[in-house]
Amino acid sequence: MKLATWNVNSLKVRLPQVEHFLDTHKPDVLALQETKLTDDLFPLEALQEQGYHAAFAGQKAYNGVAVLSRTPLEDLLIGLPGFEDPQKRVLAATTAGVRIICLYVPNGQAVGTDKYQYKLEWMNAARTWLSEEVQKHPLVAVMGDFNVAPEDRDVHSPKRWEGQVLVSEPERTAFRALLDVGLQDAFRLFPQPERTFSWWNYGRLAFSRNWGLRIDHVLVSQDLAARCTSCTIDAVPRAHERPSDHAPVLATFDV
Repeated sequence: MKLATWNVNSLKVRLPQVEHFLDTHKPDVLALQETKLTDDLFPLEALQEQGYHAAFAGQKAYNGVAVLSRTPLEDLLIGLPGFEDPQKRVLAATTAGVRIICLYVPNGQAVGTDKYQYKLEWMNAARTWLSEEVQKHPLVAVMGDFNVAPEDRDVHSPKRWEGQVLVSEPERTAFRALLDVGLQDAFRLFPQPERTFSWWNYGRLAFSRNWGLRIDHVLVSQDLAARCTSCTIDAVPRAHERPSDHAPVLATFDV
């Protein structure tokens, strides 16, 4: 089984790139974030023609999550249980015996702001819910844009980013708390090249300079981690014309 996650930063703009990614990598499941589409505009027919079932929860111009799967999606859940929030950031479904959870964690804007506090509260509520999901489902994959670079090696310049949003210690503590419910970072199950990132700002030639952060993750339950055979970041789509600022993360499993 091959699982992938990608913050596409507008599915309307990036649909041809998503279709190319599906043709190239043929993932069994692709979790999408920042689709930025209301549900009536979701390109369901185009994705069905490529052989995918789809579940989605969107809103105009902001947020939006979706899960594409080669096998039917069951036990669908939209939104973060126990946390009242109009923003479309969470979608969970079960397919082929694996519980797939697609997350778009709030950005946080800047340390000390109301949006930063909202992010920490959101992550705390996510931890409570994920602990229940891990208990109920042996095979769980939590995928998405977490907006947290877990360690300094996930940051192109730790000194420059020190104390800023995406790398601040409270955010990293909240990320580690997610792992503590029984999840592992699939990317770190394997030796990885240094300076491997999943997000690069659009400005300042950040991508060509590899001034990036690793903020997109595939977190897996213990049973799924034992079956994981690889986890990589595909930076090729970031070099496309009109790209998302994020690159897809792919993980493969013997399931």
